[in-house]
Amino acid sequence: VCGLTSTGLSGIIGPRHSSSMDIVRSICDTLEIPQIVTNWDPSPPVPRNYQINLHPAAHFVSQALADVVRALGWRSLALVYERDDALARLRGLLQARERGQPPIVLRQLAADADHRQPLLKEVKKSSETRVVLDCEPDHILDVLRQADEVKLMHVYQSFFITSLDAHTVDYSQFLKSGINITTLRLIQPGRESVVKKMQDFTYGKYYNRELLKPERIRLETALAYDAVHVYANALFKRETAVPVTDEILFCNESLVWDHGISVRDFMLKMEHEGLSGSITFDSMGTRVGFTLEAVELSSAGFKRIGTWTPENGFSTARTEKETIDDTLHKIYGRHLIVASRLGPPYLREKPKKVPPRIGNDRYEGYSMDLITQISEILNFTFEFKLVPDGEYGTYDPRTQRWNGLIGELISRRADLAICDLTITFERESVVDFTMPFMNLGISILYTKSEKPQRNMFSFLEPFTIDVWIYMATAFLGVSVMLFLLARATPSEWKSSHPCSAESEELENTLTMSNSIWHNCGSIMQQGSDIAPQAISTRMVAGIWWFFTLIMISSYTANLAAFLTVTRMDFPINSVQDLAKQSKIKYGTFERGSTAAFFRTSNDSLYQRMWTVMKQARPDVFTNDNMEGVDRVKKQKGDYAFFMESTTIEYQTALNCDLRKVGGLLDSKGYGIALPRNSPFRTAVSGAVLKLQERGNLSALKAHWWKAEGPGCDDTDDDGVQKSSDELVLLNVGGVFLVLLVGTLAAFLIAILEFLWNCRRIAVDEQMTPWEAVVSELRFVVQCGNNSKPVRPRRAGSTSRTCSFDGSYLRE
Repeated sequence: VCGLTSTGLSGIIGPRHSSSMDIVRSICDTLEIPQIVTNWDPSPPVPRNYQINLHPAAHFVSQALADVVRALGWRSLALVYERDDALARLRGLLQARERGQPPIVLRQLAADADHRQPLLKEVKKSSETRVVLDCEPDHILDVLRQADEVKLMHVYQSFFITSLDAHTVDYSQFLKSGINITTLRLIQPGRESVVKKMQDFTYGKYYNRELLKPERIRLETALAYDAVHVYANALFKRETAVPVTDEILFCNESLVWDHGISVRDFMLKMEHEGLSGSITFDSMGTRVGFTLEAVELSSAGFKRIGTWTPENGFSTARTEKETIDDTLHKIYGRHLIVASRLGPPYLREKPKKVPPRIGNDRYEGYSMDLITQISEILNFTFEFKLVPDGEYGTYDPRTQRWNGLIGELISRRADLAICDLTITFERESVVDFTMPFMNLGISILYTKSEKPQRNMFSFLEPFTIDVWIYMATAFLGVSVMLFLLARATPSEWKSSHPCSAESEELENTLTMSNSIWHNCGSIMQQGSDIAPQAISTRMVAGIWWFFTLIMISSYTANLAAFLTVTRMDFPINSVQDLAKQSKIKYGTFERGSTAAFFRTSNDSLYQRMWTVMKQARPDVFTNDNMEGVDRVKKQKGDYAFFMESTTIEYQTALNCDLRKVGGLLDSKGYGIALPRNSPFRTAVSGAVLKLQERGNLSALKAHWWKAEGPGCDDTDDDGVQKSSDELVLLNVGGVFLVLLVGTLAAFLIAILEFLWNCRRIAVDEQMTPWEAVVSELRFVVQCGNNSKPVRPRRAGSTSRTCSFDGSYLRE
C-alpha cells in the first residue's frame, strides 16, 4: 500500500482479505485517504475516519436471519457452521430463542471435507428437519452432497443457507429430492437497473463472451462495481467545487491528502443506486440503505418470498393465494405412503377372493375412505402400509425410541399415519398433526343389565304404594265427611214426596253408600246423579273434584311413560360410581392415550383410579381395545373398560348387550399424523376442513358406525330403553285382570243378593228355599220380561220405616 501511495493515490477499494484490513485502515487514516471496504466485517460498527463499508453490517445480517427464520415458523433448528466468525451472523438466531422452545443443535463442520459425514449423521440422529447452514459458497454443494449420502436430503428437510451468494449455486441435482432451500440475497436479479447494467458489459475470456446472467453474479463482484461508482460519483461532486488532484504520499512522512475528508463526506451524504440496490451510509460509514431479499428454491429457480430492510424488518411478498398455491404444489402428483393399523371400523381386511387382492384393494374402512377423498382433493396417490407391531405409538424411555405409527413417521418410512390415533402432547412434540377429523373423549364401556320382566300391574306404577294408600284414605275420609255433614245440615233433608205439600217425612239422599258412590264417580271422571245441596257439602265435593282433577291428570301423564318405557337398573352410572365401589374391576389399553390420561392426570379421582388399576390382580390392562371389549362381554357386569367414546359408539352399535356409561372424561380428537415439519400438513388440514364443511365426515361416520349394526334398541345413558308406541298384553294385562276380578266380584255379589231375596220370598210365601230359587230363576231366564208383579207381604213381615223429621227420629 505504501508503494502505491508513493506513485500518486486518491482512494483504496479493499483489501479482499481481512488479514491485512487493520494495516490498510491504519495507513488510510494516517494519510487521510478514503477507503471503501466490500467484504464481510464481523466486528461491531465503530466510528471510522476515512473508511466506509458497502457490505451490510454483521448485526444487520444477524437480525435479518433471525427475523426471516421467525417468519418461517421455525421453532426448533440445527445450526451448522464452518468458520468461527460465522457466530457473528448466527448471534441473532441464538439470542432469539424463547423460553420453552426446544434447544438449538449447534455443530461445526470439520475443516477436512472428507470428514463431514459424521457430523451430518448427528444432525440426522437428532431428528431435526430444519438446518441453518453457514459455509463458504464454494462449499455448499459439497456439504449438500454429503448430506444426501446420509439420507438427509428429502422433502421433509429444510435448509436455510446464510451466505448472500447461495443463490448463485446450481441446485438442479437436488430438485427431485424435494428439498426445501431458503436463503437471502442482496442482489435482486429481476430489478430493471440490474439487468440493464449487466447488459452494458461482458466478461469475454472468463465467460466465453456470453452475457453474464444476473442470477449468477457474486456479491463481491457487485460490491466492487458499486464501490467504483460510489467513489467516482463522490470525486465528480467534489471536482465541481474544487479541482481534485492526486498527490504523492509517503507512509514515513507527515503529508496527507487534502481532499480525503471532503471526498468521504460526499460519499456519506450521497444516495447511490448500484447492482446491490440502493446505497446510503450513516455517519460512521456503515451501510444502512439496502434490501435483503428472502428467496425459496423451486423447480423454476429461486422465488421471492419476502424482503428485509433495516427500517421495516421482514415483509412477506407472497399473497394468500400464492401461499396456498405453493402449499398445494408441494403435494401435487406425489405418491405417499400411508401407515395404519387394523381395527374396525377404521381399517379392516376385505374378504379374501381369487385372484388375491393386491395394494389398497385389500383394505376397507373409515380411514381408507377418508384418505381417498383427501387424495381426490389434493391430487396425489397413496399406498396403505400396516405398521409391523400394530401399535399406535408410545415412547420407550429404556430404548429412547417410539414404536408404532409414530415411530414409522419419525423414521420417514411413512408420509402419513391415520387410524383412531389420538392427538396428545407427547406425540405432537415429535410429529405434526392435522386438524382433528373426529372429536371425542374418554368414556366407559359396560354391559347392559338384563331387561326387567314386564309387570302386569304396570298401570299402578305411576304412583308409589304410599300414594295409593293416601289416595284410598282420602277417598274414605272424604266419603265419611260428606255423609256426616249431609246429616248435620238441614239443607240436605228433603221431602220424600216433593209433589205433596202434606208430606210428614224428610229423607237424606247422601247416605253412606251414596257418598261413597258420589266420590267414586268423581274420581273415575263419571257422574253419579247425586248432587249435594248444602253449601258445606258442595264445598267438600268441590275440593274433592279439584283433588281428583290434579291426581288423575298426573296419573294420566305418567301412565304413558310407564307403559312404553323400560327402565333398567345399573350398578354404575358415572365414573364416580365406578370409583366408589370395589366389586366391578376396570381397566384400559395399557399402551394407549387413555392410559396416559390416567397416568398423567392431576385430578385426585383419576389418580386414585390409576393406582387401583395398577395394583389390581389379575391384571386389568389389555393389549388392545378388542381384548377389553371381549372382557366386558365375558365377565358380564364384573368388568368395565375405559376407551374413546367413538369406538364405544361403534361397539355398542354392533353389540346390543353393551352400553356407554356416563359422560366424557376429557375432550380430544383424532388427527392425521405427519413427520415433523412436513410440507404437506397445511394442505391435508385444509382438505379435512373442506370435507367437514361439506358434511362428508359426518356421512362417513354414519356409514361405518351405523350401517353394519344389527339395529339395537334405543337405550340412553341412564338406562332408559324406549320401545315402540304399540303396547303388548303384558303392559296392560293388569287392567284386564282388574276388569275380570271386578266383574266376577259383581257376579258373586249379585248371586248373594239373589239368594238373600229368595230366602225372604220363601218366608213370605211360605215355601221352601229351593222352590223360591227355582221360581226366581225361571223368571230370570225369561229375558223378554222387563217387569214383575209385586208380591204381597204378610202383615207380620211388614218392615218398619224409620224417617227423620227435622232433628229427631219418629216411627
